Amino acid sequence: MPDFVYRPPMSPYFSIVYKDDAVIVFNKASGLLSVPGRIEKDSLWQRAQRVWPELKVVHRLDMATSGLIVMALGKPAQSHLSRQFQQRRTAKTYYAEIYGHPQQPQGEVELPLRCDWPNRPKQMVDFELGKHALTKWKVLETRPHSSLVELQPITGRTHQLRVHMQQIGCPIVGDGFYATAAAKALSERLHLHAAKLGFYHPQTEQWMEFSCPPPF
Repeated sequence: MPDFVYRPPMSPYFSIVYKDDAVIVFNKASGLLSVPGRIEKDSLWQRAQRVWPELKVVHRLDMATSGLIVMALGKPAQSHLSRQFQQRRTAKTYYAEIYGHPQQPQGEVELPLRCDWPNRPKQMVDFELGKHALTKWKVLETRPHSSLVELQPITGRTHQLRVHMQQIGCPIVGDGFYATAAAKALSERLHLHAAKLGFYHPQTEQWMEFSCPPPF
């Protein structure tokens, strides 16, 4: 995307859903990087680190995706949370508005993914070299030209939800990489939102769950 211009939202500068001595849960805006990019340094982590210098990254959301993301205050909390994400002990639920109407009310997409190197950061389905990727989906609401779906990524591949929805013929509304012209035209932003996040607190081991409704 050589003509891409990074214009991250400035207000609010960042939005906190929950904070204690070990973790901060943010509601990341669409259009804001989670962590600094190769060229662009402005990101959610960099903004919040000015206030909390010990803030550490645990996982990421795509720049175009909005919603819940947890960061750790200090190294022990980061190690604890990172291990949970690697071992898939966390719970993540996304909401998306997809273009069109799936034939079934729910289903699974299991298609291996790898980077499409000449067109990176785009991803592609590849049955020989791709990594295993599994998404569960369920229709929540049918709209005139689209459907609101709940998505559960069982694996966490780059652009997994975006490619998997495209592969069932219903790309995510506003997706600049994978959507058809008609699906892009419905919104200027990607209609993908991390709506629910659950993890074990790194100090107390208590299960914590957060939710944040999608803006679409």
